[in-house]
Order: sequence, then C-alpha cells, then structure tokens
Amino acid sequence: MNGEWAWPLLAIVGLAVITLLTRAFFMLPERELPMPDWLKRGLKYAPLAALTAVIAPEILMAQGAFIATWQDARLPAALCAAAYYFWRRGILGTIVVGMAVYLPLHIALGW
Repeated sequence: MNGEWAWPLLAIVGLAVITLLTRAFFMLPERELPMPDWLKRGLKYAPLAALTAVIAPEILMAQGAFIATWQDARLPAALCAAAYYFWRRGILGTIVVGMAVYLPLHIALGW
C-alpha cells in the first residue's frame, strides 16, 4: 500500500466540502444579506434565464448547428406546448401537449 487510495478520497472529501459551503452559503447568516434593489429584481428572473439557456439550444439546434429546415418535430411541439401553457397555465398539460405533437411527427413522419 503506497497511498494510492488517499488522492481519490481527498478529492471526494474536498468536493463534498465545497458543495456544502456553496449550497449553504446563503443560509449561514442570521439576517438577510443586504442587496441593492436592482439585484433583487434581477434575481427574480434567474430561474427563467437558466431554463431558457438549457431549453433553447435543444429546440433550435441539432449537432451544434441551427436547424436548417422547418420539418423538425421540436418546433411545432414547442409552439403548441407554449400555446397551451399561455391558455391554461398548467405544467402537466404543457408537457402532455408538447409530447402529443412531438411523438407522432418524430416517429411517424421521421421529422
């Protein structure tokens, strides 16, 4: 035994500590952290911005390039799902409508 196990163990413990500190950072202070109003307003949109950053490339790109044709099942599925959401404001229905449009176009028509 020459201590080969020590480096992976040290890495795991170090990553666990870093994860714990970064996730608990905002819960450690006993009082609210002072932030300017513009930052508080901006943070309200952070989850939406993160979701858009993940979803938009999945809808608009294929293999690292913008899609070149309208015959892509993701486009009508995303449009129908968005229309349903603005009409009914239901998450489950949005997913069901999006998949109900996507699957027939993708599987049956090969889009």
